[in-house]
Amino acid sequence: ALFLRRARHLELTALGHAYYPTVAQALDDIAYSTRGLLRPMEARVITLRAPISTAVLWIAPRLNEFQIQHPHIKLRLISAIWADSTSDNDVDIDLRLGPSSWFDRRAHLLSTEHVVPVTSPELAAQLTNARDILSQNLIHIHGYQDNWLRFSRSQGLDPKDGHADLLTDTSLAAIEMAAAGAGVAMIMHRYAQAALDQGRITRVKDFEMPMGQGHYLMPTTGSGPNSAEEMRVRDWITAIFS
Repeated sequence: ALFLRRARHLELTALGHAYYPTVAQALDDIAYSTRGLLRPMEARVITLRAPISTAVLWIAPRLNEFQIQHPHIKLRLISAIWADSTSDNDVDIDLRLGPSSWFDRRAHLLSTEHVVPVTSPELAAQLTNARDILSQNLIHIHGYQDNWLRFSRSQGLDPKDGHADLLTDTSLAAIEMAAAGAGVAMIMHRYAQAALDQGRITRVKDFEMPMGQGHYLMPTTGSGPNSAEEMRVRDWITAIFS
């Protein structure tokens, strides 16, 4: 016998306890398959974490097209300045920006990035060479201050002293400062693209420089295989960075 009948309940026998795990797994499999057949369009929430400027300037403007193509997938976009601000357990897909030395071989390189000097159209019209650029207020982004030093060295010049350089912690703010004519910002071309297309900022001549960093898609942290929804989001992220 598999169970014993008591006054108000049933009690598994030793044979029942041995049989239970197999039966429970089979019932779970049936329930899972039934949900898949009867509710195929039920939304699955996928959490995507990305640097804040990447989330706002590159991913968010392209989300509507993804949602139209995949209405059954709900995407939760977490924007974080520092990757450790959100628990890994809450993240399905992790997109990070940094040099290759930060990541192991399992990280998938999506794109290598370049930076360009940008400013307001009015100020850009007054700048004709690298020396003119370096004579302006230089807008620095926290964590990427070396961009201006590398630019000056690539041009055989040194930044001039005596100018009130501006410092911010996001590319978003740096773009707004540049658009307002507060100075010249060295911005990742990908981040600047929308504002360039809108004519709010202008590239200063054709200067462009490797950033020495790239966007990386991190390996999944879970032990199980990726869901179909997660794989579709990963494929979409790969496509918009290609």
